[in-house]
Amino acid sequence: MKQIYPATITGKGFAEGGSVLDHRFGSSEPFTLGVEEEYMLLDPQSFDLVQHVDTVLTAAMDGEFDDHIGPELMQSVLEISTPICKTAGDVDRELRKLRAHVGRAAHSHDLRVGSAGTHPFSLFERQRITARDRYRNLVDQLQYVARRELIFGCHIHVAVDDADKAVHVISALLVHLSELLALSASSPFWRGEPTGLSSSRQMVFAAFPRSGPPPRFSDYDDYAEVVGQLEKTGCIADYTHIWWDIRPHPRFGTIEVRVMDAITRVEETVAITAYVQGLVKHYSELYDAGKELPSYHRILVTGRRNRVPIAQLIRRALRDVEPHARELGSDRELEGIREILDRGNGADRQLRIFNANRDILEVTREISDATEAGAAVST
Repeated sequence: MKQIYPATITGKGFAEGGSVLDHRFGSSEPFTLGVEEEYMLLDPQSFDLVQHVDTVLTAAMDGEFDDHIGPELMQSVLEISTPICKTAGDVDRELRKLRAHVGRAAHSHDLRVGSAGTHPFSLFERQRITARDRYRNLVDQLQYVARRELIFGCHIHVAVDDADKAVHVISALLVHLSELLALSASSPFWRGEPTGLSSSRQMVFAAFPRSGPPPRFSDYDDYAEVVGQLEKTGCIADYTHIWWDIRPHPRFGTIEVRVMDAITRVEETVAITAYVQGLVKHYSELYDAGKELPSYHRILVTGRRNRVPIAQLIRRALRDVEPHARELGSDRELEGIREILDRGNGADRQLRIFNANRDILEVTREISDATEAGAAVST
């Protein structure tokens, strides 16, 4: 996790029994954004994963980007994070700069990069764990579950100005998690085989403890008490070891949406960022107006009396989001959601390429080509 928001702590949540979880909700301008993406490091001929994250990091460290590029669990994975952005257009600009910089660093050592929820054919057994205490401790604790985690995600942070508000907005957003996963899904392959799933990444990560949708909390203190008990009993070192699909991030003062696959095309990452930002603003304003926000038990968030196509649910949600996107200056980028609905997501594109001639290497090459194309300057 790279630092997107400043780390100074300004607020505190007091839970029953005296537990405290400091937070920074309200210390940043509401609805500002930060985005994290995880990239594959690839051999330029075989397009298999390569264990060269330290080499690429060394090449990429030039002062300007040092705080926005880092390692991940596997040595074949590199993570980037944008600086704080006000609009989705700002995210577009920063992501393109970061993709260009990482791409140049990789190419300088005859490597490529790619962005998708899983590598189509590489095997987790051949990956080495990054030499950092956090990752070694994670593997020591979770063993096979952690070693199997050869997956790549996209996380979107949105700043919220009140801790209790953040908790209630998260509950309201649970019904949108399936939409966000559908829009971002880019992992139809696992170990060289089509899985029949658009996001096999989600199934792999489901083996992690404290994953999936979060439980409901009555307020921030309720959340802080649960975190305190998990820390007290030794289940977690801190709240960042709770890997829900969406969670509060107290140190940043943000809602962090984590359900998305890593996304190949930068314009789709940007569109989904605008969608998330608009949803957070929509529910935040309902909360400020004293309206009751929707809240469901996490096992019911995808349950509906009548089955509705996910595209229809997204188009309905867009009616609520579009006015907020205009106010935020992200309406142009939000239009990309309709383009995803019209032409398909990353999984659809991968499967079209694969079904043409059953060539899994061609699928991986296209992922890398489209990822690196996102380094072009936005117009």
